[in-house]
Amino acid sequence: MSESSPLAAYFAHMRNSGGIIVQEQPKLDLDLYIQNYTGRTKIDRLIHIGKSSVSLCVDALKIAIAEIKKGSDVALYIDAWGCIRLAAPDEPDAQKDQAWIDRVERENKTEAARLETQLKQYKHNLIKESIRMGNEDLGLHFEKTGYLEAAAEAYTRMRQDVTTTKHIIDCGVHLVNVYIARRDWTMVLNNLGKIVGVQSGEEERLYQPYTKLVSGIALLGLKHYKDAANNFLQVDFTIPPAQYNHIASPNDIAVYGGLLALATMDRQELQSRVLDNQSFRSFLEHESHVRKAISLFVNGRYSSCLAILESIRNDCLLDIYLQRHVLSLYSQIRRKCIVQYFIPFSCVTLESLNQAFAQDGESVEMELVSMIREGILKARLDIKEQLLIADQPNPRLEMQKQALEVAAKYEEEAKERLRRISLIAAGLEAAGRTKGPGLGGRGIDEQWYGEGSAPGQPGAVEA
Repeated sequence: MSESSPLAAYFAHMRNSGGIIVQEQPKLDLDLYIQNYTGRTKIDRLIHIGKSSVSLCVDALKIAIAEIKKGSDVALYIDAWGCIRLAAPDEPDAQKDQAWIDRVERENKTEAARLETQLKQYKHNLIKESIRMGNEDLGLHFEKTGYLEAAAEAYTRMRQDVTTTKHIIDCGVHLVNVYIARRDWTMVLNNLGKIVGVQSGEEERLYQPYTKLVSGIALLGLKHYKDAANNFLQVDFTIPPAQYNHIASPNDIAVYGGLLALATMDRQELQSRVLDNQSFRSFLEHESHVRKAISLFVNGRYSSCLAILESIRNDCLLDIYLQRHVLSLYSQIRRKCIVQYFIPFSCVTLESLNQAFAQDGESVEMELVSMIREGILKARLDIKEQLLIADQPNPRLEMQKQALEVAAKYEEEAKERLRRISLIAAGLEAAGRTKGPGLGGRGIDEQWYGEGSAPGQPGAVEA
């Protein structure tokens, strides 16, 4: 790709707009990859690849335009056409299909007017079920044509007329799908909570993969990585992918769950909750390299684990939900590997660390400095001797500190007790307590007489 080519100019523009560009050829086969999806996410993923991958850009955009023309979303077509017009102006699809746009917009307006008229008739007849169905039909139409905000409003109105648990779930699913398309993760979780709250029995089992998957994606979008990992690990493999392939595929679940678990869980958790998890292990069979990376980490082969993860980095960068988090997740995993590698040793040479974790001709020295400053790595760096030395706690010093802390605490408690005794003896305790006739006319709390008997009462011992 020459620097003066339209494709180079297109990706320069994308990079300047804050996009993440993948220059190398990814491992994924575009045709096989996109067959795993249906609905809007299929087109969104194709456009995302068209905006991110230099090698797959034109092919992805051409497939996206073909898929879009099967539907009626003009806004998506304009987006995809705008990309291919800049990236490959000589392609036939780079010519704007104004006739298709005019026809689809006309059909969309006609259908919207018909549905709105129908809904008004239902409202006039005051039949709740008809009104609910009218709002649902209108929402589906707006969602199909790309008017997501109007679709959300229609589905929200639909909620007012629901009468059964299934209606509540259907309404919630519609809203969740719309907010996923809008990347409004907080609203996704809010509406998902309403679905989960009414599920029972077979409905809960049937929708379990969908709710866990969507929760995981929303939490991932909010950067709550540990909670997201927990949700992905709970997805039920026995439910067919047709229940959720309009959101993600089984391969995606394996990658999302595996990477997030690697970034947030220790070796024991990875073994028990990932590798020994029969349901999630079935997902990992779709992505054997992720399973192998986790196994290598658990077995202490950290450099091999990182090498495998590096080999799939480009594929992860082309994922619509994962792309913005790849750098952070990979950094967390790498730091965990360095920490785990160092744990058994009191002293490690920088040369051995470079061999294990550094690229050829590079050093991990600055990375170690950063980890030490952030408190991630409990060690000292000896630049002169080229050593990383573990901070060895002094047991004698720790014991002395603990003894002094206990003594100080005991002294403070003793002072408080003496102060309390003096206040009570002086009659200055808080009002509201039961007082007996104290010595010298002063009231003394009953608790100071052992068994609760004050002077002058039965059982009291008086001088």
